[in-house]
Amino acid sequence: MKRYFPFLLIVCILILTFIFPSVEFKRTGTSHFNTGDIAWMLMSTALVLIMTPGLAFFYGGMVNKKNVISTMLQSVICMVIITVMWGIFGFSLAFGDSFHGVIGNPATYFMMKGMLGDSTWKSAPTIPLLLFAMYQLKFAIITPALITGAFAERIRFNSYIIFLVLFSIFIFSPLAHATWHPDGVLAKLGVLDFAGGTVVHMSAGWAALASALYLKKRNEPSHAPARITYVLIGTGLLWFGWFGFNAGSAFGANHLAVIALATSTTASAAAGLTWIFFDMLRGRKPSAMGTCIGAVVGLVAITPAAGYVSVPHSLAIGIISAVISNLVVEWRTGTSIDDTLDVFPCHGVGGMVGMLLTGVFAHVNVNAANTTGNGLFFGETHLFLIQLFALVLVSIFAFFGSLLLLKITDMISPLRVSTEDEVIGLDISQHGERL
Repeated sequence: MKRYFPFLLIVCILILTFIFPSVEFKRTGTSHFNTGDIAWMLMSTALVLIMTPGLAFFYGGMVNKKNVISTMLQSVICMVIITVMWGIFGFSLAFGDSFHGVIGNPATYFMMKGMLGDSTWKSAPTIPLLLFAMYQLKFAIITPALITGAFAERIRFNSYIIFLVLFSIFIFSPLAHATWHPDGVLAKLGVLDFAGGTVVHMSAGWAALASALYLKKRNEPSHAPARITYVLIGTGLLWFGWFGFNAGSAFGANHLAVIALATSTTASAAAGLTWIFFDMLRGRKPSAMGTCIGAVVGLVAITPAAGYVSVPHSLAIGIISAVISNLVVEWRTGTSIDDTLDVFPCHGVGGMVGMLLTGVFAHVNVNAANTTGNGLFFGETHLFLIQLFALVLVSIFAFFGSLLLLKITDMISPLRVSTEDEVIGLDISQHGERL
């Protein structure tokens, strides 16, 4: 029965396409589409998508050679599974009619209904609603993919698929709704998260820590990276795609997109430089791996702040986040926590640092949509306290929620591969392929 069930799901989806063709044309008469904004958001959607293959290279180059294909596939499989889910009910869960500010009604846009015509999203009034949905899909894809670095080299592929589906439904969708829906509880509190500090990086980081604790240590915890050149390629693709990730979150070809693009690249550069200089300060050689990790940490940290802070403060965010994440990586290596690729120290901690520093450096002159107020640096405390509250709330929800989902997944299908399969390598034991 286990062999037949996945294909039966595909058959059910096929049947749904006949029952719900979603060809209704909706005309509101109030939309004002802007072709420049549409062009930029089409490009941004493609840019964010390229980040997932970039992440595959980034993670794949860090693991043992016998696990490269498996690790990379764990990222790529998110592109196909989450896309199908998003088209059926995922977008509705994240952006559908609000249920008490915590989750969307899955029926609102079920099977992408209401997407034809001139409908728009409130925060993106110059682009079609369908384009907004496709752009947000790319965030839903990469978030569970980020977690994979924590349990790399020891998770069963089938069980991973179950977990990523559950995570997308019960962790990502509620956080996206609470943060980015106008009626979301965090949005109403005034929490600032421009492109995914809470929704993407903190949720993935805390889920990564929960996964590392739940799956425990690998049988061979130390190894040499398979391809550092893959890591370099992955970093380039991530940095390139991050322009769509952050600047695209302005939802138009406008001045705010320029600010987000500028703050993103400067924060990344500052963090990459800081990481290797900090290593040198402690007597280490400046490494390609350190430069790449630092650059990505800077991109993570600037994500919630990209459209709210100035370029000088983006440099500060990059520098501070690199030092803190570097220290947490060092701390983690001295513990029994086997977060294989340090997802929590880099994405989780980087996201939290970025959220707090948004509350320190944000200024209303950068983004007039910031109605919460200026940051702590400018003598105001309200925004910082709101960001701190959101950080604590999201951390508790993402960590304990992920632990619960891991337990449920393990009950459905064992999470860890056997010792023999782990020794052989996941490329062969899970996929029958090798480099």
